Amino acid sequence: MPQSPSSIAPDGVPVLIAGGGPVGLTLSALLARHGIASLVIEADEGYCTGSRAICISRRSQEIMGWAGADGPLVNTGLPWTGGRSYWRDTEVLHFQMPSELNQRFAPMVNIQQYYIEQFAHEALQRAPELAQVQWSSRVVGVRDKPDEEGVEVDIQTPTGRQTIRAGWVVACDGGRSTVREQLGLQLEGTQYEGRYVIVDVVQKTRRPIERLAWFDPPSNPGSTILMHRQPNDVWRIDYQIRDDEDPAEAVKPENVLPRVRSHLAMIGENEPWEPLWISIYNAKCLTLPRYRYGRVFFAGDAAHLVPIFGVRGLNSGLDDAGNLAWKLARVIEGSAPDELLDSYSTERVHATRENIAYGAKSTEFMAPPNFAFKLMREATLRLAVSDAKVRSLINPRQSSPIAYVGSPLNVLQQGQWANGLAEPGLPAPEALLQGPHGNFHLTQRFGKDFICLVFSDGALPTAVKELATHGIAVLDIPPQADSLGQARQRYGLPDAQAAGLVLVRPDGYVMGRWRGLEPRALLDAFNKKGFTE
Repeated sequence: MPQSPSSIAPDGVPVLIAGGGPVGLTLSALLARHGIASLVIEADEGYCTGSRAICISRRSQEIMGWAGADGPLVNTGLPWTGGRSYWRDTEVLHFQMPSELNQRFAPMVNIQQYYIEQFAHEALQRAPELAQVQWSSRVVGVRDKPDEEGVEVDIQTPTGRQTIRAGWVVACDGGRSTVREQLGLQLEGTQYEGRYVIVDVVQKTRRPIERLAWFDPPSNPGSTILMHRQPNDVWRIDYQIRDDEDPAEAVKPENVLPRVRSHLAMIGENEPWEPLWISIYNAKCLTLPRYRYGRVFFAGDAAHLVPIFGVRGLNSGLDDAGNLAWKLARVIEGSAPDELLDSYSTERVHATRENIAYGAKSTEFMAPPNFAFKLMREATLRLAVSDAKVRSLINPRQSSPIAYVGSPLNVLQQGQWANGLAEPGLPAPEALLQGPHGNFHLTQRFGKDFICLVFSDGALPTAVKELATHGIAVLDIPPQADSLGQARQRYGLPDAQAAGLVLVRPDGYVMGRWRGLEPRALLDAFNKKGFTE
């Protein structure tokens, strides 16, 4: 088990993070990269058990990279690009997610949640002077002091109760958040009745790595079954139980194992197997109306609960961490106004509502809430056997980065652009570039500073170079560095001679773009948002 310091620092911390799951640990590692000290308080004595969240998106892999944890994640996880769905024993969908040769990260990686926690924890341990985790301790009281600089937090530790003053508190303490309860806040939205049993089993297999789904399979008539391969020869199996089944009875091994055995036999998986972990789940579409309450923020499941279908839960939580870390760091260090922190709530609540909308559609297909939805699903599956045009309706719409439409940080773009792939508020597109020391991916330059992408002819104007003196990193991308043409095409430049400036935020989102190489309008916009060196 991970080791905790002997006691919590009595004189307080700039940021206290309640909850040492993947979101809290990643946030701590990101803050350390920005030079901000944090203390994570985790009730458990170590990493979680069971696979839990299992599918890590490309965007989340980038965020883990900023935290310094992408290496072990890529080396351990199982990448995949598509999946198959079956109605009874007939394939009705084979989908593929966009991918390309020489990509930095796969569209999706299967890996158990406890690995994400381990890798994020190992990353933050590289900066022990900035990041510490107190295990086997829990937050039991939160008192925001509106007239003072901080929040008083009561902590129950193995050695007794302590009170610590934190400049800021981030609640990453899950769906049953103590911090949320302490502030008298409630999640709003819809909870679905359909329940899924979740099972991890160990079994060797030669099947390709892809998402597998069965509707009304012969092995378990009337049920829906999902399967994902995990590292260490682990199958993750999710199956729906009947509405009249008692959830407490449904998770008993004597009721779970026969269903798993029947399904593995049906698909020809005959190697010996054994169960590792059993749990139960029902879909929730819930969120707080905002994620900032004075000096207290909410992230991950403490802020929102979204259905597992489309794998938006942990991925949206890691996006919360990526969005909040740089903003909190800039406000703490004095290079941005306090109002910047309001944009965290604006952007991430918008993202949650989009995730909930997609997740609700997927949930209503995977676990129909009433007879009408069941009838429509049956009709869709029957038609999909012979009509390819219907098959897209079965696609679970995998997680993808959300466009921050209407964000207060967006700057109206100037000039004519060939496409809208890099409009303000969108994630900055990836591109493979050539540098003096070899090839690199553009997203490797994101994650810490504002960066100006300069599409030039190779002659960088002095005024553009001087952006660095204003706290904006500069990356020149002349035609020879973009030999594949990916960057110019994806950022909306019509040809190799076209010039332009694109300002990218520390979290890899486009803030604004300007045609030509005159940086004055860019710098004016940057200053109007309140950013300084």
